[in-house]
Amino acid sequence: MEAAPALAELNVRIPSDVQYIADIVDEVVRRCAAAEFPRRHLTLNVPVALTEAISNAILRGNGEELSRSVHVRARVDTVRLEVEVRDEGDGFDLDLCTADPTTADNLVREDGRGLFLMRSLMDRVERYSDGGNVVRLILHRP
Repeated sequence: MEAAPALAELNVRIPSDVQYIADIVDEVVRRCAAAEFPRRHLTLNVPVALTEAISNAILRGNGEELSRSVHVRARVDTVRLEVEVRDEGDGFDLDLCTADPTTADNLVREDGRGLFLMRSLMDRVERYSDGGNVVRLILHRP
């Protein structure tokens, strides 16, 4: 099956500073809106999952070191959104690091929900390494 032609591709590199997150998320949401993604995807799935992925890259992967950067590549077409968030960290095991926030041990924790949310809101979440730590989020347009 041949991929649909990209309507919009975004490639951006930012310093490890959370002030850049909102602008990137807004831009990806705009591109998804242009591809006629459903309202729920535009107001919940994409902004929450992407915010979590970028903030994890900044806070956990890069340890908020301003000398390190985060690279975000987003490809939007009429079929799906694919986003890759790359940091300069050592990586992690996706399954071991995904905690269920509804268990008794995790109910009062103030962190640890990002991967769970990403996996709940996206159709697919993958992690791989290619000279950095990469999280790939995929959301299909119905």
